[in-house]
Amino acid sequence: IGVGLVGFGLFFLLFGILLYFDSVLLAFGNLLFLTGLVFIIGFRRTFTFFFQRPKMKGTSFFFGGLLVVLMRWPILGMLLEAYGFISLFK
Repeated sequence: IGVGLVGFGLFFLLFGILLYFDSVLLAFGNLLFLTGLVFIIGFRRTFTFFFQRPKMKGTSFFFGGLLVVLMRWPILGMLLEAYGFISLFK
């Protein structure tokens, strides 16, 4: 189930970007991606991954970007999320 949710999340993210940053598709893709991640590695491990002290900057940018996308500013939100994603997984 988790791999399917992550796959659909990535599909909706890509489709939202291809349709000129459609905020509804981007928000839905983000939520599916995070839900799939929780299903794959578990709630506790997901929480500890995102909220480690050295990764707080990346986490704040990632979730801040998600919040900005939900507020219907998709380009700025995706830029913030991309920076947070790179900062989390470097």
